[in-house]
Amino acid sequence: MRNFIQAVIIGILTGGVYALMASGQTLIFGIMKVINLAQGAMVIVGAFLSYSLFVHFGIDPFLSILITTPLLFGIGVLIQLAFLRPLRNDDAAEMSLLVTFAVALGIEGVLTLTYKTNYRSIQTSYANKSYDVAGYQIGAVRLYAFILSLVALVVLYLVLERTRLGRAIRATVQNPTSALLLGVDSRKVAAIGFGLGAATAAAAGAVFGLVYAFNPNSHYDLISRLLSIVILGGLGSIGGAVIGALVMGVASSLVADFGSPVWSDFTFFAVLIVVLLLRPQGMFGTTLRGSS
Repeated sequence: MRNFIQAVIIGILTGGVYALMASGQTLIFGIMKVINLAQGAMVIVGAFLSYSLFVHFGIDPFLSILITTPLLFGIGVLIQLAFLRPLRNDDAAEMSLLVTFAVALGIEGVLTLTYKTNYRSIQTSYANKSYDVAGYQIGAVRLYAFILSLVALVVLYLVLERTRLGRAIRATVQNPTSALLLGVDSRKVAAIGFGLGAATAAAAGAVFGLVYAFNPNSHYDLISRLLSIVILGGLGSIGGAVIGALVMGVASSLVADFGSPVWSDFTFFAVLIVVLLLRPQGMFGTTLRGSS
């Protein structure tokens, strides 16, 4: 029983980090109906930027987010304006897959030229520190990463619920046509929404680099996990993405602890298949009216 609870704790802490990554992914889909295959690459960009700021300037990864988040927000807006906005509406959904995958490959190429293919990790003074809570060990890095993810998700929630921009984003997600009739500039909302998705990737990248080793190719495995999470939670549902991330994190941790770490990654896809067989729209997704 003790091992089970310990695995659940680790799974929840890990799931919180994935929730932050997936929230940006599902936000972009909700606004633009774009499956952003570059989200994982932008997380790795955030990890490398935090790594560089820590190694060369001694800036703690949690503080480096104050620099990397606005930077990635700007990059996200530029990507949307340069590569996604020009797509025609009738084929935007299909073409966006190719475009965002090409962006991911471009990011990977730039990172490879800059950092080579060696694995890096952010080793802080508290990297090996842990807390004993009722006999259970909680790693300081995972705990701090979870807290940061929680704070970032709360900030994102407040932006979406309490600001004029947030209301415009939610209106666009719920009904783009009605939002346009009410005077919402959908093109501007799309650019800002993509920027917000990139900003969450920057924050997630810092904590990802603290928990895992990474290199420019790490985005392939990462994007597959993120897609599993957002589909499980329901495309376009941020709340669903958070719950899906926690479910996946706990399931993967339990498999690694009681089975084999080799199979823990496959858990993401196994859980996804089971849920989609029972509920194709995901846990919190909705079925389109009139669909069979």
